[in-house]
Amino acid sequence: MATFFLVIIYLAFISLGLPDSLLGVAWPVMQLEYGARLETAGLLFMTIAGGTIISSLASGTVLKRFGTGNVTFVSCLMTAGALLGFTFAPSLVWLIICAIPLGLGAGSVDAGLNNYVATHYKAHHMSWLHCFWGVGATLGPIIMSQFISEQNSWRQGYLTIAGIQFALVVILFFTLPLWNKVARNSNITLSEESEDSKSLFYDEDAKDIKPLKIRGVKLALISFLFYCGVEATMGLWGSSFLVNVKELPVAVAAQWVSLYYAGITIGRFITGFITLVSNRTLIRVGQITALAGAALLFLPLPSSFSLVGFIMIGLGLAPIFPCMLHETPARFGKEHSQTIMGYQMAVAYTGSTFMPPLLGFIASQSTIGIFPFFIVVFVAAMIFGSEKLNVLLKNKDLLKGKNTNSKVL
Repeated sequence: MATFFLVIIYLAFISLGLPDSLLGVAWPVMQLEYGARLETAGLLFMTIAGGTIISSLASGTVLKRFGTGNVTFVSCLMTAGALLGFTFAPSLVWLIICAIPLGLGAGSVDAGLNNYVATHYKAHHMSWLHCFWGVGATLGPIIMSQFISEQNSWRQGYLTIAGIQFALVVILFFTLPLWNKVARNSNITLSEESEDSKSLFYDEDAKDIKPLKIRGVKLALISFLFYCGVEATMGLWGSSFLVNVKELPVAVAAQWVSLYYAGITIGRFITGFITLVSNRTLIRVGQITALAGAALLFLPLPSSFSLVGFIMIGLGLAPIFPCMLHETPARFGKEHSQTIMGYQMAVAYTGSTFMPPLLGFIASQSTIGIFPFFIVVFVAAMIFGSEKLNVLLKNKDLLKGKNTNSKVL
């Protein structure tokens, strides 16, 4: 039963990814229809992500009161209704109104499912869970590009995704009784996942330390901020960059963006099988790969190199987010891991909310050609925060080793 139910959770995460990549792909066509400015997509994106931040911060209280199953069901119903609203929106005002429930629904599903899987399933399922988000994020542009290329209708693309979401709502409704049943039968707990997850920064007074004052927490938050800044900026503005700078057709640009999400998906699927490599190593390799891909976009190379760059960035980003989430108890201890996890998710959504619109605003005053420069800077800042944290971890680990040796002697 637990395996069957995990399939349902994976389907829910596919639905979470489906809408995430639609706006950026469809915007070149939507912009013309509404006669909007380029940066308006940033405003819509900010509205969606802002709703996600609010619902994520409130998710702890909401989930505790209503349960993960009920919250997931209602949230998916909200996102399905919002996507249907996008389909028939007669003006930009209606798009903004529909963006609010789209963001609110997505945040609750994300927080609830991440917590449920972390609590009741083994660690490698976290990578696979986010892999299935990538499946949805990859299918979204493919579906949208088909309707744009064949019918020049972005509305039909949104209608199709809304239909898929409503189908999931029906499945979730009939499986509501399983949520508590699986949770009761599960014998996998956080304590069984890792015996050595006591923080490297742990001390006897850990209970009295405010989470933000624990060494390394702020550096971890920097990594989350810029990671989501890179991922969201690529998804929102990648198509506009390819159309306006590389002069590709809209449908082709949408397909290339879908390959970027495919890189994330495939990378996370593979990561779920890699058990001999530490999270820290996977994060570092992913960041270096993403930086190399960003360099391909930045350099004055033929368009084909941009496709390679998009795929490399996707593959590089793949292991970073789930590995950083899974490292939280090991880095900072279980005493504060839940609180710090909430901070990390909030900061991650903040990066998704404000960084893509920032690029859109600057691009509207100059050119979307600055897109590669921003990607390089964001990846470099993410690497800076991550490597500084690694130095702190290494020094503390060495210090603990010395203290252990001195006690033995």
